[in-house]
Amino acid sequence: MTNDGLQDVRAELLHRIGAIEWRARPGVIAGDIDAIRRTAHRAQMLPAVTVAQLLEAALARGERGALVHGWLGILREAVGSDRQDAAASAAFAAACQVRFAA
Repeated sequence: MTNDGLQDVRAELLHRIGAIEWRARPGVIAGDIDAIRRTAHRAQMLPAVTVAQLLEAALARGERGALVHGWLGILREAVGSDRQDAAASAAFAAACQVRFAA
């Protein structure tokens, strides 16, 4: 994917994350997170895919409120990451485990 194409995907995903934050009802946002994960996967944005998968699991476990907003913050960071490789993905997964005891 070209750098311009990646920038467009990043802008779209960041817009979606922002839209989720103001309504953050888990039953509603699960579909939004899935759409973000699929878009990130198509763009080969591995850290965002990883964090989205972990967020989906957190929602399935029943996490709500402030924790969801924290997950969305890490997802935003993953989307904006300059590195999109497996090592960066593993680093984001580790950060999620430390921060949220996932």
